[in-house]
Formats: sequence, C-alpha cells, structure tokens
Amino acid sequence: MGKGRLEAFSDGVLAIIITIMVLELQVPDGSDMDSLVALLPNFLSYVLSFVYVGIYWNNHHHLLHAAGRPSGAVLWANLNLLF
Repeated sequence: MGKGRLEAFSDGVLAIIITIMVLELQVPDGSDMDSLVALLPNFLSYVLSFVYVGIYWNNHHHLLHAAGRPSGAVLWANLNLLF
C-alpha cells in the first residue's frame, strides 16, 4: 500500500473530528452582546482545538511526504495516533 492511501485515511479522520467539533457550537439566544459573550468560552475552546488539530495535520502531512513506503508497523502506529 502506498502512502497516499494512508494520508487520505488520516485526512478523512481529521476532517470528521473537525466536523464533530463544530457541531458543539451553539447559536446565541439573543442578538445582544451579552448573548455572544456567554458563548465566548465555547468558541475559544473550539478555536484552540482547531489549531491543535491543524498543527497535528500539518506535522502528519510533512512526515508522510518525507517518509518512504509505509510498513505494517507504521500503519498500526498511525491508527494508534488517530485513536
């Protein structure tokens, strides 16, 4: 198996993680500033989580481009990291 399939699978898992994270964001109850301020902790948590997942994806992308053909051990290690 080439590294393209491994990269595509990992990208798919990370895309699902980002999608699930955004589902936790709520619509404000009102249209005033207090309603938005009440949601600020959840929004900041989402932003920090998104940055963390983005850093992980970027490092994973560069690592796979530097690597050769993945072995079975690499496939299992990648599954472990995605878990």
